[in-house]
Amino acid sequence: MKLSAVLIILFLCISKVAFAGSVGFQQFKLASDTSRPLKVSLWYPTSQNTPSESVAENIAFIGTAVVKNASVLPTKHPLVLLSHGYRGNWKNQSWLANALALKGYVVAALNHPGTTTFDHSRLQASQWWQRPHDLVRVLDYLLEDTIWRASIDAENVSAIGHSLGGWSVMQLVGAQLDRDAFKAQCLLYPNPRICGLTNELGLTSPQPGEPKSLNFYDPRIKKAVILDLGLARSFSLESMEKVETPVLILGAGVDIGDLPQAMESGYLAEHLPLFNRHYKVYEQAMHFSFLQVCKPGAIALLEEEVPGDGIICKDTSSTSRDILHQQMVKDILGFFTHA
Repeated sequence: MKLSAVLIILFLCISKVAFAGSVGFQQFKLASDTSRPLKVSLWYPTSQNTPSESVAENIAFIGTAVVKNASVLPTKHPLVLLSHGYRGNWKNQSWLANALALKGYVVAALNHPGTTTFDHSRLQASQWWQRPHDLVRVLDYLLEDTIWRASIDAENVSAIGHSLGGWSVMQLVGAQLDRDAFKAQCLLYPNPRICGLTNELGLTSPQPGEPKSLNFYDPRIKKAVILDLGLARSFSLESMEKVETPVLILGAGVDIGDLPQAMESGYLAEHLPLFNRHYKVYEQAMHFSFLQVCKPGAIALLEEEVPGDGIICKDTSSTSRDILHQQMVKDILGFFTHA
C-alpha cells in the first residue's frame, strides 16, 4: 500500500475521534460490590444523531443533547473518569463530559454513595477510601467489559474531579491522607467548611474496614484534572512531593466563603513537583462555576427548596458560566493533548 493511502486512512481514523458528530449516552448500575452499587453514566462519540434528547436537565439546570444507547464510534478512544464533589452527582459536570465526548473521549461519571445528592448515608460517607475505589471499580469494569474494552485506549486514561472529587482523584495519582497533619492544619486554619467535614468523612480517626495502606495510586491513570479542590491540607507533604502523574489544577478566584483557592488549589500546586503540574486560576469563577449552567430563575427555585442553595447558581456579573465553561474545556483539552 502506498504511503499516501496509509496517511489518508490514518487521517480518517483520527478525524472520527476528534470530530464526532454526536454524543451517545448510556447508564448502568455496577453491582460487583452489593453493599455499594454504583450508578454510572457514559458519554461517548457516535455517528448517530437521532433521536436526540436532553439529559442531566431539570427545572434549575440546562442539560445536554445526546442519543441514548447509540453505538460508539468503532475505534479506540481515550477514557476520562469523572468524580463529583460533596453531595453532588453525575449531572454536575455533564457539560464537560458532553464537550469531551464531542472531541472523541469516552467519559464515565458516577454517583459516590454517601456523598451524593440523594444519598447521605453517614456510614458510606465515613468510608472515605471508597471514593477513589469507586473510580477504580468503574475503570476495571470498562477495561474488562467485552464491548467497552474494544472502544477504550487503556494507555490513555485520565481522571477529573471537582472539589471532594478532586481530592478523590488526587489519591489515584499518589496523594495520601495524613490525619495528624490535617488536625494540625485545622488548628492553625480552623476552616468550618473544610474542617467541619472531618467527622462525617471519617477523617478524624481510623474507621472500621479502613485499609491498612492509605496508598491508592493507580498507574493506569495517566493524567489528572482537579477542579477547585477541597481538603488539600489533608494530604501528606511527602506524598504530594512524590506525585509523578501530570496534574492540571484549575481554581476559582472568587471565594464563596471558607473555601479560598489559595488554601486549597494553591496549596496543592505549591507542593506538587513543578515539572508535572499545571496551575491556573479563573479570577471570575466561583466554586460552583464548575457545575452546569443554570436556567433563568434557578436561584429563587433553589433558595425556596433549600435556603442557601441559591449560591450554586450565582456567578460574577462580568463573566457568564457558559463562557467560563468554554475556557475550561479549551484548557483541559490542551492539557490532555500536550502534557
